[in-house]
Amino acid sequence: MTIILDTLGFGITIPTLPLLIKQFTGGDSAAAGAINGLFLTIFGLMQFLFAPVLGALSDRYGRRPVLILSGFGLGVDYIIMALAPNLAWLFVGRILSGITSSSFAAAGAYVADVTPPERRAAAFGMVGAAWGIGFIIGPAFGGLVALLGPRYPFWAAAAFSLTSASYGLLLLPESLSLKNRERFRWRKANPLGSLVLLRSNPQLFSLGAVIFVQYLAFQVLPSIFTIYANYRIGWGITEVGLSLGLVGALSITVQVLVVKRFIERYGERIAMIVGILFGTAALLVWGLASNWIIFVVAIFVFAPIGLVQPALQSLMTRFVSPSQQGQLQGANASINGVTAVIGPVLYGVLFAASIQPSAPLVLPGLAFFLAALLMLGSVALAVRLTTARAGSPIPSAPTPIPDGHVSVTATTIGSEETAEEP
Repeated sequence: MTIILDTLGFGITIPTLPLLIKQFTGGDSAAAGAINGLFLTIFGLMQFLFAPVLGALSDRYGRRPVLILSGFGLGVDYIIMALAPNLAWLFVGRILSGITSSSFAAAGAYVADVTPPERRAAAFGMVGAAWGIGFIIGPAFGGLVALLGPRYPFWAAAAFSLTSASYGLLLLPESLSLKNRERFRWRKANPLGSLVLLRSNPQLFSLGAVIFVQYLAFQVLPSIFTIYANYRIGWGITEVGLSLGLVGALSITVQVLVVKRFIERYGERIAMIVGILFGTAALLVWGLASNWIIFVVAIFVFAPIGLVQPALQSLMTRFVSPSQQGQLQGANASINGVTAVIGPVLYGVLFAASIQPSAPLVLPGLAFFLAALLMLGSVALAVRLTTARAGSPIPSAPTPIPDGHVSVTATTIGSEETAEEP
């Protein structure tokens, strides 16, 4: 419920912010694309800096307080953006939003707290479904509310975020027991310190590399999709909002109906590879799209990418203890933050350059072609990891038992077995 409410607020602003920026730039699409890229970079930088802090704080004080404070912070941020008289105030809003939305690390840790290792892929699939619900209703609702004016969606987003904070305050139980809490240390809470956790195991590090390349490719969508669709086929806020709503609907379908069954039957390895390949194909189609029909076809092709994150998240949580789940989710959010710093600038500048009349070749889809190439790179990493490690067990987090032994569930990619070690 917390994730749905927060994602609704975030989703409402997706089709609105780039076109509000375009108003401030006098209708210049190239300038709006570059500025939107800068804003997204700032958002990613804040996530990179603060996600590990919030993840570590949730390991120390529990998930609930972090989620509550984040909801209130996001609500204040959206109010600031609704009242923003110029780009400078929107910039301030992006900074606050990047800091407070970093609490999704705590939400991921919450899921790991309450779910046994063998069920986490399905649980993270439900998290993806919660995101999908937010991205169905959020962008579609934002597109319709924007008919009243470009600032109304920000007021609606503030209402959802404040509702999330109230829900956390009144109803949400704590998931992290006192015995599993870990002392807060700045050396673990800073971005580089949190990423050290990924180096504690070669397989964990390799999975982190897959996430990095995939996240970097995925950044093309939040970076330029709205501006690209507006430039290429003339879509406005309403059309973009409804199209992103369709993305969310298909995401829910995959996360709820497909993820659990697919991974149980074929394993995480096939899930990663199939999902990334479909994502690559969709990016290529978007890059070539010249009318709305092709744009919509690409949305359907993109849907199976929802298989990837639940498989990766489930595998990674097995390498760390219950008291480190927040740190792990903070590290993953930092990876996302790094790509959110690089991606918007990369794709924004590339899109602006590719549509200049003076360019040697006017190719609006160039940024999507680059993203497809990166996505293929993440396929290569996934294949190399799962082939090289096929015979190496992936352990779950150790759980103490009364006789002093530790029960360890070992899972080979694509198969499962159980072992007990002293």
